[in-house]
Amino acid sequence: MMSRRSLLGLISVLATLSVSPLRAEDQAPPPDNLNLRFANGMAAQVEDRIITVDDVRHEIAPLVPNLQRQAHNEKEFNDMLESLQDDTIQGLIDRVLIVKEFRKPKGEETEPRSIPPSYIDSEIARKQLEEFDNDRSKFLAFLHSQGKTQAEYRRDVEEEIIVGYMKQQQRKSMSVVSPVKIEQYYNENKEKFYQEDGVHLRMIQFTREEGQTDAQLQPKVNEVIRRFQAGENFSDLAKNFSQDTTKRSKGGDWGWQSLGEAEMRKEFRTVLLQAKKGEIAGPVYMPEGAFLLYVEDRKYAGIEPLDAVRPQIEAILSQQEASISQQRWLERLRRDAYIKHY
Repeated sequence: MMSRRSLLGLISVLATLSVSPLRAEDQAPPPDNLNLRFANGMAAQVEDRIITVDDVRHEIAPLVPNLQRQAHNEKEFNDMLESLQDDTIQGLIDRVLIVKEFRKPKGEETEPRSIPPSYIDSEIARKQLEEFDNDRSKFLAFLHSQGKTQAEYRRDVEEEIIVGYMKQQQRKSMSVVSPVKIEQYYNENKEKFYQEDGVHLRMIQFTREEGQTDAQLQPKVNEVIRRFQAGENFSDLAKNFSQDTTKRSKGGDWGWQSLGEAEMRKEFRTVLLQAKKGEIAGPVYMPEGAFLLYVEDRKYAGIEPLDAVRPQIEAILSQQEASISQQRWLERLRRDAYIKHY
């Protein structure tokens, strides 16, 4: 038998699907069932701070439409929604705890720490510019939709800054990953570091005019090849001769390109596979013109050596260790605090 909560949720969903409003602003908001979960209007209490149903609803509202698109049925939608609600409540709890930890005096300090007002002002100005096009009426309309005062919005911004700062400090406190761990990760995950053939490619393009033949393009191509063989730099030649408007000013530099069949045009791939570092491949004649391809550097298919991927592995392991450290830190804050879930 369907529960009262599920039945009401289904009725809400069917109600929104059965109506085709003429205006988007008339459409009912997607159901979140929060009032059914928390009849007293409170989701949790952290120390002396109450997290209300409206606090949770404001956080999840922008995400609910995406859940509706992802869910295949009403049960899956409700499960995903409940998980999102739980994650959001935990995030709001952690936010309170992190702010509390920040405000604790440290060392010889006697006063609670705080964020300089000018820093908060700057962040609010940035948000108003980026999120509200520096339009005060849009900003005030947003506050009204959230049921917040400007003072409450300022508090929220200050707490966002504090949370970001405290998490950054946690990441900074992590020690450098040991070479032993890097080598171990490499040996256990070598398949992740397989690379296709690749080239650091520079290109000169000679655009074909209407009716122009390959033979008519040939003199320009030969001139560039002759000057390159005489010692001129391919990058300089590209700036002078290439008709590719997007890369010409950069010396025809296309950066690293994979030579995999799915990534590279067959005509280019065929000649580049045979080219070595420092060589010109081509010319390649295409309907749009002629192309000279220069291999500035070359990588061959296979597992990349450890030294080549060491910085990448170090970043991965640093992120993993930072995540574990942060989780332990949050668990300690939760353990030492008064938290009540409703």
